[in-house]
Amino acid sequence: MAWRCSGRTNADLITNMHTAQIITTDRVDEAMTKVDRANYVIHKSEAYDDSPQSIGHGATISAPHMHAHAIEHLLDYLGPGKRVLDVGSGSGYLCAVLHHLVPGGVVVGIDHIPELVDWSKANLRQDGLGFALDNGEIVTVTGDGRQGYSDLAQYDAIHVGAAAPTIPQQLVDQLKSPGRMFIPVGTFAQQITQVDKDENGKVTKKNLMGVMYVPLTDAERQRRGY
Repeated sequence: MAWRCSGRTNADLITNMHTAQIITTDRVDEAMTKVDRANYVIHKSEAYDDSPQSIGHGATISAPHMHAHAIEHLLDYLGPGKRVLDVGSGSGYLCAVLHHLVPGGVVVGIDHIPELVDWSKANLRQDGLGFALDNGEIVTVTGDGRQGYSDLAQYDAIHVGAAAPTIPQQLVDQLKSPGRMFIPVGTFAQQITQVDKDENGKVTKKNLMGVMYVPLTDAERQRRGY
């Protein structure tokens, strides 16, 4: 089970997810190995717990097994030169992992909490990725992720790290043809939905698993506790 994947080190955590067959590919294993989760959490002693953790401002960093699931499902659309949008980028952790999967490409992280955007930049620099911020391979911006980020659209892959009541049409519009989105959808009962757009622009949706994410909302409501 996913919650049994906690480890004493980053390497332990990733090994346990591989053993549990949550990580099933070498590419995901290698990318997650390169990014120490301790650089992206508040409580370092809990960095390798396989659970979501508060990062302040009413936001969380997803459990490691959910990040692994997301990357595995998006992997066919991640590669050299690809462009990825991470909605609700929080502490910057997934932006860092995605960066290693799209060499020469661009990862855009968007979050509506400016303090988290600033913190994510500091985290990425601490993790040795200042060059990627400086040359535009990682871009972090403050904004309403429900509207995507049109300035650098379209995206080969979109990851959404909070639950939307319905799939935002702006995100579908900013998905390339072909492209794929991984998004939790729902309020009380939530499902991870995989949204695929084929080369002709046809959109199909498939529910992957039941989940419980924080809501995809605006900054004011999030600070008030939704």
